[in-house]
Amino acid sequence: MKVYKFGGASVKDAEGVKNLLSIVRQTTGDLVVVVSAMGKTTNALERIVDTIGQGDKQGVDRLWKELLAYHEQIAADLGVKVKDVVADDALGAVMAHRNAKDAGYDDLYDTIVSVGELMSTSIVAAYLNQQGVQAQLWNMPELLITDGSFREAVVNMQASEQKMQRAWHDPYRPRVIVAQGFIGGTDSGHRTTLGREGSDYTAALIANFLNAESVTIWKDVPGILNADPRIEQNTVLIPELNYFEAVELAYSGAQVIHPKTIRPLENKHIPLYVRPFMHPDQPGTIIKEAPTEPVNVPVYIWRKEQVLVTMRAKDFSFVLEDSLTRIFDVISRCRLKVSLIQSSAVTVSVCVDNSRSLPKALQLLSERFAVTYNEHLSLLTIRGTTPELIEKERQGRTILLSQLTRRTAKFVIANS
Repeated sequence: MKVYKFGGASVKDAEGVKNLLSIVRQTTGDLVVVVSAMGKTTNALERIVDTIGQGDKQGVDRLWKELLAYHEQIAADLGVKVKDVVADDALGAVMAHRNAKDAGYDDLYDTIVSVGELMSTSIVAAYLNQQGVQAQLWNMPELLITDGSFREAVVNMQASEQKMQRAWHDPYRPRVIVAQGFIGGTDSGHRTTLGREGSDYTAALIANFLNAESVTIWKDVPGILNADPRIEQNTVLIPELNYFEAVELAYSGAQVIHPKTIRPLENKHIPLYVRPFMHPDQPGTIIKEAPTEPVNVPVYIWRKEQVLVTMRAKDFSFVLEDSLTRIFDVISRCRLKVSLIQSSAVTVSVCVDNSRSLPKALQLLSERFAVTYNEHLSLLTIRGTTPELIEKERQGRTILLSQLTRRTAKFVIANS
């Protein structure tokens, strides 16, 4: 069996869903189709969560009607009745929380934002069946069991594998399964999410649990490129990567795959393909244990909206080991994403993503350290660098911090 994952851009409209059908039809054997929320639905649901927090009941109604109309139009274009395919609890989840101004943000977030995947998979499964491809819709909050760490839940691997194996070996199961990416659920029935862009991770977990032959992530790019084509010119396709290189790229900020995707695949030696959605005949990139050729081009990775935080002990009695323990305890509790660490005799600096929890982290750090920070920065990582490339990238830029190793250069850059 194989696992295919289709992101939001791949199913943003009826034409995208029809293309998904074409790809599924070209595949023989058992198949699990993991689908993200359609288009920018997750962003729209995040706005609904914020509007609930503001106590704006009318605003919630307006935003939900706009989002529902978007899905209704896609369903109508596909000839599917939206009342039959939009998950029953989607409307209820939103409407029941309109007055939940004082609810915990993270719990509320997962309850509302998970609606996107419930709607998209309902539409996709209904359309596949309408077109003669017998497909069964899995409800992932009942199969992918997590803890209650809302917005970035930790998967219970053993419980999830048992439930998924049981569902997979149902004698009445059809060849094709449609499953939500990004979302799971607790034993007590609360929906959870795995972190933004977590559908890749879902696909990898399913492949691990069911011992898949391969995973394919269908993207709107030719495969994994050596740079973001929206930023750099003359990008080059990387045909092969090993698992280690893929993890390095993902954690450095490359947005092609989710950082957690690789481990479940590497554990069972399952190859991962990244292929172009609109050109399914092209090979794209393969990530596997032993590529035949090394990466022979420099790889540029930009990470936007970074914050550089520097901490110094208030009384100059700086003991690095003790300070790091306290610093990373705060980082862990506030779920900050660290992309760079640098220390000196008296300071520790970290570059982190700007997030909703950053002000709380700064407050906690300030209780023990003198804290300074710079916002709205970019982090440029170059893997496979050379002295000439380093000199070129330094020119004309305000660099607040740089870090060089044998093969990698990192620059924290002030945006002009």
